Amino acid sequence: MKILLTGATGYIGQRLLPLLAADHDVVCLVRDARRFSLADLLPEALQARVTVAQGDLLKPDTLADVPTDIDAAYYLVHSMSGGSENFFQLEQQSAHNFTQLLNTTAARQVIYLSGIANDHGLSVHLRSRFAVEKVLAKAENAQLTVLRASIIIGSGSASFEIIRDLVEKLPVMVTPRWLNSRCQPIGVRDIMFYLTAVLDNPACFGRAFDVGGPDVLAYRDMLLGLAAERGYRRWIVTVPVLTPRLSSWWLYLVTSTTFSLAQSLVESLKNDTVCDPTKGIGAVVPHECMSYRAALALAFQRIEQNEVVSSWSDAISSGTMRQNYMDAIQIPKNGMFFDRQFVPFTRPVGEVLDNIWRIGGDRGWYKTDWLWQIRGLMDKAVGGPGLRRGRRSPSRLRAGDPLDFWRVLVADKASRRLLLYAEMKLPGEAWLQFRIIDQEDGTHALEQLAAYRPRGLAGRLYWYSVLPFHGIIFKGMARNIVRYRDNAPEPAAQPQLVEP
Repeated sequence: MKILLTGATGYIGQRLLPLLAADHDVVCLVRDARRFSLADLLPEALQARVTVAQGDLLKPDTLADVPTDIDAAYYLVHSMSGGSENFFQLEQQSAHNFTQLLNTTAARQVIYLSGIANDHGLSVHLRSRFAVEKVLAKAENAQLTVLRASIIIGSGSASFEIIRDLVEKLPVMVTPRWLNSRCQPIGVRDIMFYLTAVLDNPACFGRAFDVGGPDVLAYRDMLLGLAAERGYRRWIVTVPVLTPRLSSWWLYLVTSTTFSLAQSLVESLKNDTVCDPTKGIGAVVPHECMSYRAALALAFQRIEQNEVVSSWSDAISSGTMRQNYMDAIQIPKNGMFFDRQFVPFTRPVGEVLDNIWRIGGDRGWYKTDWLWQIRGLMDKAVGGPGLRRGRRSPSRLRAGDPLDFWRVLVADKASRRLLLYAEMKLPGEAWLQFRIIDQEDGTHALEQLAAYRPRGLAGRLYWYSVLPFHGIIFKGMARNIVRYRDNAPEPAAQPQLVEP
């Protein structure tokens, strides 16, 4: 079969792609092909089965590259953390354009991952999911299959990372009333099973199913369950005075999430998201889902083994980045301020490259980490991502990855270049580039370039206000990258077909 996959750069899409490519030809529809590297996502043996089509579902005239000989399609486009006031209308428009695209193909099935919507007074996001279902059902030939899920638990998922942040950072939690709402969490491995099991299954055509794990839990129970899994003692106090907006700010400041995502989650968590037995999938696709505790254990196992396939922060909406951020892949030359450090070295190039590729996250920034932490807190206070997003992998980087409050534009070990673009709140634009350069005497040097393009007077005042710190931070950072020694072995960079 030939399958059209949208949302291939998202949390679910990145995990689904290798499973589909193992048995089918896949066309990935992405907004910007420059940030979509098959070599980073797939084992070499599967890359030939995948093609990339560039297009934006909000711009129908950009979709001409999508082939017409499609047998089935996955619609995994969501705007959970987009932060747009009119996202409801945008999601309907995106779904409508996708339906019109399907009508020009031979697709006989479209599969949509939605949210459980059995409660009254649904949040805007849950209502939007339900409305998208209705739009997709209007396709002329492609029969719709809907999987409605509650909280998805897996390494890198937004729900898992938020629960983990709360439990690991707060021995005592003062929480709003929505913590007593009930949900039916499901492991990401089980979601992958259902997404592939319903493909080309006639019994699933034209039907919507609720999917969930065996446990029905209050969100409070989920927090305490993770605490028990990690061996922590935690106390939770529920108070009635935390409004949805205050709850959103509390979640944003304590965890690594963005404010728009926190706001969306808090609004949605007021609803019970429990499966309706009459809408269950068990009679059509029998499968025993793992328990909440088992899903947690597997998520931590993947983290410890450095096998986090995808993360919620991979999405551009996890920060403040513009959608066409890859246009910034070339550092401008005019109207710029620069800080350039040049450090010769004689040690093996591979060791210095490993240090560059491990920057940020738990490793830190090699110099005055406390100043970076303060800058991260300042950024968080004004609505930026701060440093808490960390990084997807401690040793591997690819274009599009989040890296604390930066976004990776170029991660090319062959050309020995790493280029980062700032997502922090700034009155301007900022780049940070690392390159290893060959010298005439046969030795090598690290070139570290911090580049800043100010926006108006405020941008220039910002640059001069932080200039005194640059001599301390950037000079020491470049020197320490060259000197740092780590005896930990480097994991293999070749993508593996890892079960989610």
